[in-house]
Amino acid sequence: MDDANAVRPLLEQSVEIAAEVGVVWDLVSDVRLMSEWSPQVTSTRLRDGFETCELGAQFTNRNKLGELEWTTHAEIVRFEVGREIAFRVEENWAVWSFALAPSAEGTVLTQRRVTPDGISDLSHELTDGFMGGQDEFTKTLLEGMRATLERIKVTAEG
Repeated sequence: MDDANAVRPLLEQSVEIAAEVGVVWDLVSDVRLMSEWSPQVTSTRLRDGFETCELGAQFTNRNKLGELEWTTHAEIVRFEVGREIAFRVEENWAVWSFALAPSAEGTVLTQRRVTPDGISDLSHELTDGFMGGQDEFTKTLLEGMRATLERIKVTAEG
């Protein structure tokens, strides 16, 4: 794989929100609300046997990008009330998170995607074959993260 098609190990976007950390936490800590924020996620459901969003909870996402639709499965791997929620996606091994920090204006919310184990061969194949390659998909992800954060900001400040 050449450098142009390499997976960036960290994608990150932040936004300052004029709302208390607790308000923002109530929004981002419930993964079932993700379809309200993310331009790519169309639905999120906790898997059978899980009633609340907490450490170890598993869930299923439906995603859409243009004509493409797919399902992913994830597990919450960090859940620090008021500070951070993170989940690992089974299909591609990526870990997505929302981290919150108090600020003079209210809250800094940071969304990250890290790939500490790289991404799965299947994810490489699908990204290269159907999503325009790693560089193009990375741009799409960063734009989606920015849109997600802005939507959360509007809701939290409303």
